[in-house]
Amino acid sequence: MTQLDVMYRYGVPPGERAMLALSKARDVYGVRHMVFDEAAKTVRVEYDASRLTGAVIHQLLRRAGLDIVETVSLILRPEDVAAPAPVRPSVE
Repeated sequence: MTQLDVMYRYGVPPGERAMLALSKARDVYGVRHMVFDEAAKTVRVEYDASRLTGAVIHQLLRRAGLDIVETVSLILRPEDVAAPAPVRPSVE
């Protein structure tokens, strides 16, 4: 089993019908975990990559009615990380 995570940002918050469909998408064999962050408007899906692909997960969410705007990278780029504060010598 190969577990992968993918995160999507959505535009319009899902309504009742979409949430019901998304609850059924959680029952798809290979979908391990689905977490919504309403403040950031993101959904993170953990899935078994030996059973599903990222494209299949994307389709499941879209067919459930989720307004996917973009895929969010889970890997930090160097420009996204703040530079550490310079270290001052303790002995001068």
